[in-house]
Amino acid sequence: MEHYNQTMPIRQWAEDDRPREKLIRLGKNSLSDAELVAILLRSGTRVNSALDLAKMILSNVGNNLIELSKLTLDELLSIKGIGEAKALSIIAALELGRRRRGADVLIKSKVSSSKEAFELIQADLADLQYEEFWIILLSRSNHLIRKIAVSEGGTSGTVVDPKKIFKLAIQHGATSLLLCHNHPSGSVQPSEADIRITKKIREGGVLLDIAVLDHIIVGEEKYFSFADEGIF
Repeated sequence: MEHYNQTMPIRQWAEDDRPREKLIRLGKNSLSDAELVAILLRSGTRVNSALDLAKMILSNVGNNLIELSKLTLDELLSIKGIGEAKALSIIAALELGRRRRGADVLIKSKVSSSKEAFELIQADLADLQYEEFWIILLSRSNHLIRKIAVSEGGTSGTVVDPKKIFKLAIQHGATSLLLCHNHPSGSVQPSEADIRITKKIREGGVLLDIAVLDHIIVGEEKYFSFADEGIF
């Protein structure tokens, strides 16, 4: 790749080094994160090209796209060279990516493993800054009936009411369910409170003949399964 000074606009670069032309010629997998962000930005500033600006944005979040997706509009606007149009393009693109993760797995509506459960709930929980508790309701053949948020808390916990969980399960005709919640810290290790509430809800399910199959704790890109770890 040739080297260019920061003030040279991308349109003056060699065609092989321009992000849009590279995408057309070599495909999306050939582009770096910075090049993809540069395409979203469309243009740079008098001082920096779109690619330089993209690299600056990514460096502010440790070159981590998950952290980038957490930035608010005001936080993006605080970066020199980012106006409202550029900020909104980034937010919209990353939100579409988040929703796509959930849309992909809804097609495969049968849940037969902890990995499939994680893929089903990840888009709802992984990027939150506070704890939420969800349930995945399943039919007798383990097909998805519905995902439902049952409580919302703070950064370190949320209150869960087992009565509400089983009321929803009965209303929707579920014969089994999965418990799911996130840890905003990124750690997926269960707390003592997580273990206690899981045991309490599972025991309630036995009385009502509604099987509690697993409890999935969601981190940003990983998860913990009570069933896989033998805690059930």
